[in-house]
Amino acid sequence: MKNKFSEMTTDELIKNQKTLKTVNIIFIVVLAMLFFLNLIIVFLKGFSALNVIPIALLPILFLNLKNLKEMKKELDSRK
Repeated sequence: MKNKFSEMTTDELIKNQKTLKTVNIIFIVVLAMLFFLNLIIVFLKGFSALNVIPIALLPILFLNLKNLKEMKKELDSRK
């Protein structure tokens, strides 16, 4: 299986890495707020099906972190 990051230029990788870092930071902040607000809602109104949304979004964060790690590895191999 060929790595999709090996087909990119170094400049594209750096640009995508910066973008993904920013997106991850924003996503982590939003996810933390969702968890906190969910705790408040659970204590005030009880559990509902919508309380599962932050947990359902966690795999997206893990995939983004994995891609970021792969980008860093590819950039390090080019130096």
